[in-house]
Amino acid sequence: MRLRAALLTMLVAAIPAFAQPAARPQTAWPSPAEADYTVENFRFHDGATLPALRLHYATLGTPHRDANGQVDNAVLILHGTGGSGQQFLRLQFAGVLFVPGGLLDPAKFFIILPDGIGHGKSSKPSDRLHAKFPAYTYDDMVQAQYMLLTLGLHVNHLRLILGTSMGCMHSFVWGETHPTFMDAMMPLACLPVQIAGRNRLWRQMIMDGIRNDPAWQGGEYKTEPREALRNASNILLLASFAPLVAQSKLPTRDAADVYLNKYHADDFAQLDANDLLYQVNASRDYDPSAKLGTITAKVMWINSADDFINPPELGIAQKMAPRLQHAKFVLLPISGQTHGHGTHTWAAVWKDYLAELLAEN
Repeated sequence: MRLRAALLTMLVAAIPAFAQPAARPQTAWPSPAEADYTVENFRFHDGATLPALRLHYATLGTPHRDANGQVDNAVLILHGTGGSGQQFLRLQFAGVLFVPGGLLDPAKFFIILPDGIGHGKSSKPSDRLHAKFPAYTYDDMVQAQYMLLTLGLHVNHLRLILGTSMGCMHSFVWGETHPTFMDAMMPLACLPVQIAGRNRLWRQMIMDGIRNDPAWQGGEYKTEPREALRNASNILLLASFAPLVAQSKLPTRDAADVYLNKYHADDFAQLDANDLLYQVNASRDYDPSAKLGTITAKVMWINSADDFINPPELGIAQKMAPRLQHAKFVLLPISGQTHGHGTHTWAAVWKDYLAELLAEN
């Protein structure tokens, strides 16, 4: 597994390269069906348009409709910044949830794994437009997901939205903009407030590093701006590590130095500065705090105590959770099983809470 996935998806949805599990057994869960859905003349919230917005997605299982024609088994799973729907096909997630008898067994559920705007195989700046690509936000990403479901897949209801990191934030946007569309939400590793404090600082550091690198050339670079990407990689690496995991896997100075050198050597070939800049910048106007009370779905909200990006000592989650109508907030204690921010993709750690949520609906 490439280190680019280990880096960005950890910010978003995965884990450091040294802690990744073995490749999945080929027969453990069904192979997904992949396809693209194109939205013509997609209009962004700032008024910009794109003649053809490509939305890539993967699905497992088959949709089921009740007597009224409403889909009653669809599950939307949303990835984090820099990731894609493919990250949920790893052993620590799919090998727990998508296997026969699992909580999200595709024999019972219709699983939808979209690539958000600017991510994976969906339309993104590096395709052609570079810095002329529309400056999308989370509202645009959620609207595109809604169009994919309703117009592309003809899904008119969701049993569950499960989101990790950026996808966690998207789930709160979903709950406010389409409150009757889903029965339940499981946000993992985020806070439903404006991104500020240290969370905003490291994002701004990455964006400033890219824009101020002379090699960026306003987004029209011929070769990637290496110093900007080194800066971004270092920041994201620190944000992604859980101290206990890092100390355990890199117990000596030499082990840490060797890992970092290899990490830099392998990572740069996988990064695109424009894509990364847009991905980080998309959170700029996110703030669902004022309308949390309008969310009617049942919510099982889970953070972990060793999350650098959403540190529990801020007390924000404990303050915001009571604003939700039907919510339970869980703070997972630090243990040998948690992986910092990336705990959200280690399903074995929190699957019992998912079972509780599904049993209530």
